[in-house]
Amino acid sequence: MESVAVFHHHIYEYQKGLRNLVLFTCHKDMLDHVNRKLSKYAIPHVIYRVGENKINVFFGDAVCIEIIEHIAKADLSSYTDEEDFILGIMLGYCRHQQCKRYLKRKRRNQCRRELSLQQD
Repeated sequence: MESVAVFHHHIYEYQKGLRNLVLFTCHKDMLDHVNRKLSKYAIPHVIYRVGENKINVFFGDAVCIEIIEHIAKADLSSYTDEEDFILGIMLGYCRHQQCKRYLKRKRRNQCRRELSLQQD
């Protein structure tokens, strides 16, 4: 199963210090395997159900998991612009690209607010 191999590779990267936080999305059927493996290695994690058939698994440094738990949103599309930016940085995405993404989201949301005000 390809998803299992990807999951194990993410664990390897975390254990080698290449990542501080991992986001792994998979079918809900992997839930038991994911929990067992992360618990076996004592890797902090939090799991959110996404729709009916998928789960988002965040795992990594305890401080990163604590931030994810504070945000406490299962649906990534409901993240605020700032939460999205923080998540991208914690996942190790390119800082420059995250800055551009943040500004694009802020501009888009500003335009939506202005349009909404004009319609009222």
